[in-house]
Amino acid sequence: MPASTRVIAALAILSLPGPALAQTTPASPPAQAPQTQAPQTQAQRPEPDPHTPTHADILRGAYGPDRANNDLLYYHLDLRVDPEKKFISGKNTIRFRMLSDATRIQIDLVDTLHIDKILLGSTALKYTRDSGAVLIDFPHTLNARTTQTIDFFYSGHPIETGRFGVFTFKQDSSGHPWINTACEGIGASMWWPNKDQWRDEVKDMDMSVAIPNGLVDVSNGRFTGKRDLGDGYTQWNWHVHYPINNYDVALNIGNYQHFADKLGPLTLDFYALPADLDRAKRQFSQAKLMLQAYQHYFGEYPFIKDGYKLIQVPYAGMEHQSAVAYGNHFANGYLDRDWTGVGISPRFDFIIIHESGHEWFGNAVSAADPSDMWIHEGWTTYLESLYVEFRWGKPDALKYLNALKLKVRNLHPIIGRHGVNAEPPIDQYFKGALFLNTLRSIVDNDPRWFKLIHGFYQHFKYHNIMTEDVVAWFNQQTAPSLHQDLTPIFNQYLRHPTLPTLDLVFDDSAHTVRYRWRADEPAFAMPIRAGDPAHWQLLRPTTQWQTMPTPLTRDTFQVPTDLYYINVNKS
Repeated sequence: MPASTRVIAALAILSLPGPALAQTTPASPPAQAPQTQAPQTQAQRPEPDPHTPTHADILRGAYGPDRANNDLLYYHLDLRVDPEKKFISGKNTIRFRMLSDATRIQIDLVDTLHIDKILLGSTALKYTRDSGAVLIDFPHTLNARTTQTIDFFYSGHPIETGRFGVFTFKQDSSGHPWINTACEGIGASMWWPNKDQWRDEVKDMDMSVAIPNGLVDVSNGRFTGKRDLGDGYTQWNWHVHYPINNYDVALNIGNYQHFADKLGPLTLDFYALPADLDRAKRQFSQAKLMLQAYQHYFGEYPFIKDGYKLIQVPYAGMEHQSAVAYGNHFANGYLDRDWTGVGISPRFDFIIIHESGHEWFGNAVSAADPSDMWIHEGWTTYLESLYVEFRWGKPDALKYLNALKLKVRNLHPIIGRHGVNAEPPIDQYFKGALFLNTLRSIVDNDPRWFKLIHGFYQHFKYHNIMTEDVVAWFNQQTAPSLHQDLTPIFNQYLRHPTLPTLDLVFDDSAHTVRYRWRADEPAFAMPIRAGDPAHWQLLRPTTQWQTMPTPLTRDTFQVPTDLYYINVNKS
């Protein structure tokens, strides 16, 4: 999934050292934040320009008329996988409801895979291929409000590409085939035909995966049984009971061993290779506490009919819905290191906590366009801190969050151009989480904040939304207590690269301080605590200068930048 020329894949696991220009005066001694100021030379390091969309990116990213004229209802992906030949063949049955009269729809499949035929009943359909798009023409008009079903047959050798390979044919240490998929960003149409965009999701889905006898396939949803095909292959069948985005659809094929647990009515199923089974049983025990933490804040696990699965894979990890992929070496931290550098991430397995958090944000609450991917990644990075808070308290959560400042670049807006196949910059993860921590501090009432985020999740669960939906909801819910429009605050953090700066000018002889916000948004007016940490004052700066009396000096007047992600300029 390209963001400029790099692939981030669901985790933001590129550790990019960079500037953190905000000061970090703590709100209280237990929540002491690390010093995050970076040398100016780091701040000036270039980051590649945002991705310039190609014709193919626009075809993939735009919700054009041949997509907008129909609403997805159902997929049945029926696939045969030949490990020896590294070959796949099968079909996707696609059911959709027409929203307007039309004779053409767009489905997507990479050009390197062969289209065998496309059928409407027994009628072969004509189609045109264009840069990964498959424009399917019907012999008669499909009328609005009618339900249609096509069978899209295809085959070929999937190309291993991207950070996690898309579709990889490997072997485990004992020589058994080990085959996995991971395609967020680069696109599910790299290995199976689908309506490859984010806005429209099927309501439910079936998967039938035929593989050589003796191997196991673990896919999304609830296992419904397997069938010996009598030709050396066994078909594994899964049913997904919920809406699912295309990149979450996954195959995991190998010599898997299975063990299970339960959390109340929720089934927990774990899959690991035999050589790693004992380590998996120890490490995967963290899943239960993780689920308890996120259910505490947001409510019941969103895919309870499908259950929760955690599956060993040969790459770092991915948030495949109800089938979370895990490759973190059965160790705490992230890939054998302290992810935030402040001694907290070694207490837990980053991949289990982060990727599973996407079940709530990314899978249940989904962005309708990749440009709003911060709804997946910013929120889930913030969920990491909520897990820390659930386990070890708010001071450690603040310490964990503030350590993320070293990863922020502040070079491009988090939200990019709508309607193109391009991934936003890496700031969507870390700056997105720091913004949510700032929003919590604006609300300035933790019980109210936790009620807000619980309500936000419950309101948008199983929906695909844009940032405008997020802003409208928070404005509506906070109006009775905050009495202000939060839109300029959201815009400053998400639609501009620069942080807001609080300018403070002290006059020691007059015992006053002048203050204002310096921001790109003219109406930026974020309330902020400041002054004496023993009894903070609530200031309401705008972009216009204001003056207030203070007995404090430039050195003793503090701003709790562990609670607000800002710059502070004192003079």
